[in-house]
Amino acid sequence: MTLGHIIGGETKPSASGKTYSRIDPVTQEVATVCAAAGVEEVNAAVAAAHQAFAAWSETGPNARRTLLLKAADLMEARTPDFIAAMTEETGSTGPWGGFNCYFAAKILREAAALTSHITGTVIPSDKPGCMSMGVRQAVGVCVGLAPWNAPVILGVRAIAAALACGNTVILRSSEACPRTHHLIGEVMLAAGFPAGVVNVLHNAPEDAPVVVEALIAHPLVKRINFTGSSRVGKIIAKLAAEHLKPVLLELGGKAPFIVLEDADLDQAVAAAAFGAFMNQGQICMSTERFIVVDAIADQFVDKFAAKARSLPAGNPRDKVVLGSLVDLKSAEKMDQLIADAVAKGAKVVAGGKRTGAIVEATLIDQVRQDMRIYREESFGPVKSIIRVKDEAEAIAVANDTEYGLSSAVFTRDIARGLAAAKKIQSGICHVNGPTVGDEAQAPFGGVKDSGYGRFGGTAVIAEFTELRWVTIEGPQHYPF
Repeated sequence: MTLGHIIGGETKPSASGKTYSRIDPVTQEVATVCAAAGVEEVNAAVAAAHQAFAAWSETGPNARRTLLLKAADLMEARTPDFIAAMTEETGSTGPWGGFNCYFAAKILREAAALTSHITGTVIPSDKPGCMSMGVRQAVGVCVGLAPWNAPVILGVRAIAAALACGNTVILRSSEACPRTHHLIGEVMLAAGFPAGVVNVLHNAPEDAPVVVEALIAHPLVKRINFTGSSRVGKIIAKLAAEHLKPVLLELGGKAPFIVLEDADLDQAVAAAAFGAFMNQGQICMSTERFIVVDAIADQFVDKFAAKARSLPAGNPRDKVVLGSLVDLKSAEKMDQLIADAVAKGAKVVAGGKRTGAIVEATLIDQVRQDMRIYREESFGPVKSIIRVKDEAEAIAVANDTEYGLSSAVFTRDIARGLAAAKKIQSGICHVNGPTVGDEAQAPFGGVKDSGYGRFGGTAVIAEFTELRWVTIEGPQHYPF
């Protein structure tokens, strides 16, 4: 079966007849065959979304809430379908797929709650008898560009708040998980969203630049959001800037995890393992650097290495903690990072082995600035341990990166932890918690090369609405 695009409430093939296949990274068999969009499909999807916008933007908050809540229920009901698609397309484990559906449903319910919180303000006016207001208004067609690593969470996040604010949407699926993202569109249609309100396009990897540029450049597209690498995010930001279009970017990370000398080491190790190895380290918030004060470094490394060695890696269909990386190229990069670090004096204290696209939970101790893994985002289960003399050096090392998404500090002294959190350059910081953490009602986003803008909570309303100044005025006296 070949998946089509969802355009105007219908599933349609590409006009060119072109398709492409996504290969299972573990079995190397075809996981999905889907239609490959070109500019013609972009134009059709934008036209459908634009046509639907007039009625959808006037739909009341309670009606929008009802549909979003129904979509949340349907998403949970189809969890087995999402798990199967994620495992076959991305090599992820069943628990990660199940969590994706659970959290994506929470995002939909949070979006449902937002529908009656899109409020304005009354602004004091110097003109007698004038009612002056700041009004938030839906903008039109919004494009969401979602990645493969948490495909249900991030695919839903790309469209949910935009819909709650009264916009229509186009979800451009990731080339690595078209079936998973297509299922999101199926859920939204089954929930009863009107034709054209939610559209889904697929494209072949080689056509991504043309399709994405056409979506951004289309005059009826008003907002773009992208989650993915900083390299691609910069390209999208430049394209959007050429058309003076706002873009919300959630990009790469090199999350630091600071362990101070007064930390609860058992709690730190438990959080470290979760933050480093959930979904094989393929999460934007994944801990990339463990920055440990010398006084307790040996103890922490011993405990953490033992924990990492206890985590089974293998076929995601089996009972394992770590499944497959998304493709062989990503797994081979892990070999390169390990080899470079070891050649320059670092020590592998856990893991280090690879079988195809499956890589063990790996820890590299004694990492220094001249090693690739010190700066490069591994986006895999190979993690660095950096030893420092004190808290000041730990914070300096934490900030020694172009990224700034998530971070963590472990200490028994909460005041000390909060003071350290204030100095770390990141959009998110958890005191005594893992770097991997999200709540649908919290503002989520980064600084520096990790992007700008915020998903989540009421902060996201500003990203998908236009703030307008509207006045109601009485008789005035004018100078001429």
